[in-house]
Amino acid sequence: MAETAFQTAYRDEFIAGFEMRQSLLRAAVTTEAVIKGTSAVFLVADSNGATAVTRGVNGLIPARADNLTQNTCTLSEKHDLVRKTGFNVFGSQGDQRRIMQQTSMGVLNREIDSDILTALADGTNDTGTAATASLALVMKSRAILGNAEVPTEEEDNMFAVVSPAFEAYMMQVSAFTSADFVDVKPFSGPARRFRRWAGCNWIVHPNVSGVGTSAEKCFMFHRNAIGHAINMSDLQSVVGYDEEQDYSYARTTGYMGAKLLQNSGVVVMNHDGSAYVAA
Repeated sequence: MAETAFQTAYRDEFIAGFEMRQSLLRAAVTTEAVIKGTSAVFLVADSNGATAVTRGVNGLIPARADNLTQNTCTLSEKHDLVRKTGFNVFGSQGDQRRIMQQTSMGVLNREIDSDILTALADGTNDTGTAATASLALVMKSRAILGNAEVPTEEEDNMFAVVSPAFEAYMMQVSAFTSADFVDVKPFSGPARRFRRWAGCNWIVHPNVSGVGTSAEKCFMFHRNAIGHAINMSDLQSVVGYDEEQDYSYARTTGYMGAKLLQNSGVVVMNHDGSAYVAA
């Protein structure tokens, strides 16, 4: 006869696993809420670098045409569908229907950022050979944008998307952390998605290309350089139950796409983050 009868207690409330569940980048780009159609067209207009002229000998002022570029962003359908049988929902720990809905929405939000990162990677201006983050690398990136007549003084429209390793190096730069240089102190106060410094809003993103390697692709860009379109009014996040087959499901669906609008407004910061990975 056993002298003990230990009981195992299972916590009813589930603990969310570590993964991104929201888009960090959509607020940093030019957005279009598509009402209908399979594409969205972004118009970029400028003077094509025209200079002022003097009146001609005939007394007339020479006329010119504006430079109008229509950029087509093609939308594609993106889905995430998770399904569980009634028995699995009944017999499993935690609120399985809620888990399905939360994870499904997270998948679609990550896809938004993936599309935007892909569009940013289409930029052809870069900082050269990969190096570790430094004040010099940041200033070089700003100078490249400034040389291209990008209005870098528009702080609400300037963004830098960097890896955790890039941020880790910058945390060791006094100009990045000192109260003499920044309004938001990174070592105190609440966590923020954007940190403004050096005229840019800094976003630390764990899914930049090559994260954790010697070939990370980080970016500095102006909002008007990237367009993103999505059918916000028709975005679907549904939870349902099939009585015939006795299963529950959660499906999230969106029609979306991203497009590089102005190559001169993006700088690819080639970064070596290989030193800051788990041993």
